[in-house]
Amino acid sequence: MIKEELGLQKSKPMTEYLSPLVRNIPPSGIRKFFDLVSGSKDIISLGVGEPDFSTPWHVREAAVYSLERGRTKYTPNSGMPELREAIAEYLHTSFHVRYEPTDEVLVTVGGSEAIDLALRALITPGDEILIPEPCYISYSPIAVIGGGVPVGIETTADNQFKLTAESLRASLTPRSKVLILCYPNNPTGAIMTQEDWLPIAKIVEEHDLIVISDEIYAELTYDNKHVSFAAIPGMRDRTILVSGFSKAFAMTGWRMGYACGHGDLISAMLKIHQYTVMCAPVMGQIAAHEALKNGLEEKDRMVESYNQRRRLVVRGFRQIGLECHEPQGAFYAFPSVRATGLSSEEFAQRLLYDAKVAAVPGYVFGSGGEGFIRCSYATSVSQLNEALERMGTFLSKL
Repeated sequence: MIKEELGLQKSKPMTEYLSPLVRNIPPSGIRKFFDLVSGSKDIISLGVGEPDFSTPWHVREAAVYSLERGRTKYTPNSGMPELREAIAEYLHTSFHVRYEPTDEVLVTVGGSEAIDLALRALITPGDEILIPEPCYISYSPIAVIGGGVPVGIETTADNQFKLTAESLRASLTPRSKVLILCYPNNPTGAIMTQEDWLPIAKIVEEHDLIVISDEIYAELTYDNKHVSFAAIPGMRDRTILVSGFSKAFAMTGWRMGYACGHGDLISAMLKIHQYTVMCAPVMGQIAAHEALKNGLEEKDRMVESYNQRRRLVVRGFRQIGLECHEPQGAFYAFPSVRATGLSSEEFAQRLLYDAKVAAVPGYVFGSGGEGFIRCSYATSVSQLNEALERMGTFLSKL
């Protein structure tokens, strides 16, 4: 009333002040189910991709000791030199791809920041970003925020969720610029071999594409060793390799990642990084350095534990009547729920409320995900066994 008397404008909803670009981006489908689980003690969560292991003690101790010594200052924008050197050495030794630590390695706040930096550095508004799906849910929104146009490339269980040359060629247009890869794959657990990569590399070169290769699960392979796309002949300088410490080293909350690539590409990403976050936290960098130098045996033990759980859940899903492709990497199973007649969201909601088991509906991961649910097996064997028993009972009542 007073505003009207004074001739002032009526207040409009605060959402009207937001960028339409941001306003139209849907919230995370994974977080939706995680929030439902939060605070409920009787729910078994197979939803969030987080190791149940604590960060190894000596890694935590290195960070604590650094604080006690007063190491609380900024580091160089691109990261501590000794950490960049350790990353370069590790990638060369483990995955046969060589980078110069001084100008081809950038330490970031998790792998997600590295993906964001790479896309913002590469996208001219209207560029098409090719994304094999199902995939990590952040790729498409980050591409949109950067002004790009996401183009999903559907992969299927019939082909073990691998990206094929045929499907890639069918998705190309004159505006195609960037191909995002995520193998080992979240959510399907699919991997790509050297033979799988070669025809993809040929297309990348023929069509002058730049590749962002998210290899955060590189260490988590079981029957076949990971093959980095950057290690394929001719692909190193066309590839921005993204990885980090969250998954293999059980360091999710530390938010430590990195990007490696041609110096010109990394330099452009560094400019954005300088103006946005300055540098990754020094304590996290010290912990990451310790993990690379002295934590590889513990990493291998965790991988072996995941392998045991992988076999357990795949066998368990098949026994209770859910068809499940065998994941070869990461720590997710992606069973089909199509035989139930329910959509993936309906199945996940009923499973949560009726059986107290949380899984993520496959549709949130993009094209090809509908009809599946993602279940993380990065939790204890006792929890997995209980979850499978509850799911079996739930299915018998459908």
